[in-house]
Amino acid sequence: MILIPAIDLKDGQCVRLKQGDMDQSTVFGEDPSEMALKWVEQGARRLHLVDLNGAFAGKPQNYSAIKSILQAVGDEIPVQLGGGIRDLDTIEKYVDGGMRYIIIGTAAVKSPGFLKDACSAFGGHIIVGLDAKDGKVATDGWSKLTGHEVIDLAKKFQDYGVESIIYTDIGRDGMLSGINVEATVKLAQALSIPVIASGGLAGMADIESLCALAGEGIEGVICGRAIYTGDLDFEKAQERADELTSD
Repeated sequence: MILIPAIDLKDGQCVRLKQGDMDQSTVFGEDPSEMALKWVEQGARRLHLVDLNGAFAGKPQNYSAIKSILQAVGDEIPVQLGGGIRDLDTIEKYVDGGMRYIIIGTAAVKSPGFLKDACSAFGGHIIVGLDAKDGKVATDGWSKLTGHEVIDLAKKFQDYGVESIIYTDIGRDGMLSGINVEATVKLAQALSIPVIASGGLAGMADIESLCALAGEGIEGVICGRAIYTGDLDFEKAQERADELTSD
């Protein structure tokens, strides 16, 4: 079970939002590359970047900050990025620049043909981010709820050849209210590709609950607000996860 620190970028700074609301952002760092190195030093095995401005604009907006992170981290650990990635040229630019995984969210739901093409052109690099509330998928920076069931869409995308699925319960994200373990496990059990849990991680109890179910196909968990507020000690949490899933 890997713990994946999230670095959310808004106007070139590291921030956290509450339930995806751009007006409810807290700045946690002015230098994204410094933040990235901090998590690497604490034992992170992957980083999760989100271009928040890009997610709302539908095109990359924090490219220089993202580039600085990739240069700082180098080949040390894989980095994944989501937020406003809607065309193959953007994917190519990021992959060529050293990004290991590209996360496609809204565009996967609205333009499945694009996702199919991305999987075909960049096999092994594409992750789908499914954001949901009460089992229904949301798009456009969480502002629109669709009628799509999470599991149905995830199965379809699995057939396209995506690497894994990041599942976020948007009712909990940024609220420190606890991961929706039940829904995450249900999705993981329905798929043969790994699922990464996201949204609402509150503390060590969540890590222990997820580790107990790691065998169900949950590969990791994205750590957001909790590691910035100090509710979760990242280094200790990763060590604990290693203990619990070592066999």
